[in-house]
Amino acid sequence: MQRHQKRVFDFLENIQKNYAKSFLVGNKDGDTWKTYSINEFNSIVNNISKGFLADGLQKGDRIAIMSGNRPEWNFIDFACNQIGLITVPLYPTLSEKDLSFILKNADVKKIFVSSEELFHKIQQCVEKEQLNIDLLSFDQIADCPHYSIFIDLGKNQEINLLPYRAAVHEDDLLTLIYTSGTTGQPKGVLLTHKNLISNVDAVKHILTSEHTRALSFLPLCHIFERMVVYIYFSKGLQIYYSESLDHIVDDIQAIKPHLFTTVPRVLEKVYDSIIAKGKDLHGIKKGLFFWAVNLGHKFQEPPKNPFFYRIKLSIARKLIFSKWVEALGGEIKMIVSGGAALQERLGRIFWAAGIKVLEGYGLTETSPVMAVNSWEKDSLRFGTVGKVLSNIHVKIAEDGEILVKGPSVSPGYYKNEEATQEAFDEEGYLKTGDIGELSKDSFLKITDRKKEIFKTAGGKYIAPQTVENKLTESLMIGQVIVIGENQRFASALIVPAFEELEKWAKYKGIAFNDRQNLLAKPEVLDKYQREIDKANEDLGRWETIKKFVLLPKAWTIEAGEITPKLSLKRKVILKNYAEIIENIYK
Repeated sequence: MQRHQKRVFDFLENIQKNYAKSFLVGNKDGDTWKTYSINEFNSIVNNISKGFLADGLQKGDRIAIMSGNRPEWNFIDFACNQIGLITVPLYPTLSEKDLSFILKNADVKKIFVSSEELFHKIQQCVEKEQLNIDLLSFDQIADCPHYSIFIDLGKNQEINLLPYRAAVHEDDLLTLIYTSGTTGQPKGVLLTHKNLISNVDAVKHILTSEHTRALSFLPLCHIFERMVVYIYFSKGLQIYYSESLDHIVDDIQAIKPHLFTTVPRVLEKVYDSIIAKGKDLHGIKKGLFFWAVNLGHKFQEPPKNPFFYRIKLSIARKLIFSKWVEALGGEIKMIVSGGAALQERLGRIFWAAGIKVLEGYGLTETSPVMAVNSWEKDSLRFGTVGKVLSNIHVKIAEDGEILVKGPSVSPGYYKNEEATQEAFDEEGYLKTGDIGELSKDSFLKITDRKKEIFKTAGGKYIAPQTVENKLTESLMIGQVIVIGENQRFASALIVPAFEELEKWAKYKGIAFNDRQNLLAKPEVLDKYQREIDKANEDLGRWETIKKFVLLPKAWTIEAGEITPKLSLKRKVILKNYAEIIENIYK
């Protein structure tokens, strides 16, 4: 019997009592998988907690983690939260400026890093800012203490952890997460044990007893993956951590996961790769492939698919879509997508293939999920982010902004009362900054970011994300930003999907020296004009793209042009390409 969990570390006690798995977490160690049993996991966590206490750390102290996904991340997290220490996750891609701000603002006592590269990055920052912070590593690194010193220290301590656990309450701060945002200085979002437990309890219904094996590759420093991993812990799933996105394909084949979380961009790449292979087929095989694809795009919510459609779909699944499932390990049952808007056509075709893709929505400030689609009857609606969770209340403001209140909503921002006051309305609802629609049966649809909607010189409002989603349905478009504020018409800056473009150019016999040379070819410009014309057919007249520019270089996290969850930093991009934009509207 699983007792009610009030603090995050209560998951471990419940796992110990209720789940007899051979192991709890694992990651790649060379060519093999290093796994930890539940007993090993709890022993390591408890010894680290004792080591922290012996070292003089006290409830409320801040401990930072800058690392990829690996069991050590969980060791430190649980070791901290069961004695009241507060974790501060750090993205490895943080700029020096943001990193310095966070370390000082949070008054971090210790930092755990995963690799030598990150150690030197942190060390340089700490020395430059003259900060009194201890650095420790998960890998064995010269001149950097290994995190195991706390395990060894804890083993020799006669410390009873029960009083320390009892002193941690559900309203105590669990973590301090600094949001990179699309503009401005990072803000430290306060999240309590109650915030996360409430969200876990409200979301975990999407997992069933058939889900026992999960792959994790989205960064644990983001609250989305971290909360989902807490769900895995609460349900006793085996968790495999992938080394990096570069190893995803191999890891999926080795692990054969039942589920994983992802962002839409990864699903788009999977889909584009499959379609590209379909184009290389010939004769009847190619005909069958695209018959199945066209059938898949017509997939409706399960109860709505007519009888003859289901018969055709069963044939398509056997002949074509079964290979899609094999490409994802052969045992995939569910994928949860978040972080950005998922193209509706992708949701439909993956469901048609027998792969349940559940789109959700939330913010760091909401721990994070506010709504999610489900496999349950009448709990899936394509084109929406699902039903609002039962533990929160959502309403739509007069200007269309989504407002939310509930136990999973953050109490505010660390050392930033002004930002906290601005984030909530007079009734205590968090202002999400997103524009949306709420159906009578509680399905939520996101239409755009409030601050990103712009008005043309003709007085017409354009929601750029909607137009961008339509444009990226083209396999030839990798990234795009729609512009045109206070201008006569909308335009687009486009980063081509270069692999597809170069393949197309080779097929057409178009010679080129480099990307810049390729993008200047009249045939290429004509091709992209046709792609835009096709997208324009489904847009309002005022939304249609009149001009475009092809860019030779992708926007990256390192350049500060996109966030770690791959959202566009519009102000940064507009500033970086100001001259090009000016030329468009001359």
